[in-house]
Amino acid sequence: YRRLQAKETRLSEFNQTERKAMLGSYTKVLFVRDPFHRLIATFLQGMGISPSFSSFVQEVLDSRKVHEAWEPLVSLCQPCLVQYDYVVMFGFLRQELGHLLRRAGLPAGSLLPELTDSQVQWTYRWLAEQMFSELSAQQKQQLSHFYRWDLAAFPFSSSFLSD
Repeated sequence: YRRLQAKETRLSEFNQTERKAMLGSYTKVLFVRDPFHRLIATFLQGMGISPSFSSFVQEVLDSRKVHEAWEPLVSLCQPCLVQYDYVVMFGFLRQELGHLLRRAGLPAGSLLPELTDSQVQWTYRWLAEQMFSELSAQQKQQLSHFYRWDLAAFPFSSSFLSD
């Protein structure tokens, strides 16, 4: 597409006709993850300088500058502007990627990583329980508000932030 040469051009900067022409020939796949799990992963990867998860969350909430590691998905992925063909949920990767690869005509079995979705889900559930218990009631409420559009747009029914 002619304007793709421009660096750092956001999809929202194109008009509707240009977006439709640009995205029309692609298969669009969106990978989504519970926003609370994204925060945990960001903290564990050392992206914050905080000594505790609670202080890291407070930095995120107080920060005026949003980082893509914790920015709400609806801001990053523009699901209102892009009609995605597939939405793949973290925690169901093996199952959903297998389906996606078969639809693309690829041999799903040999290309998928060795992981068990139930083990991933159990591990993150346990870790989320531990991290969530570190937060104050106010922090929990602020996080739920910060990610309210993600929680409304995607089926994160078991998210601690949905409670």
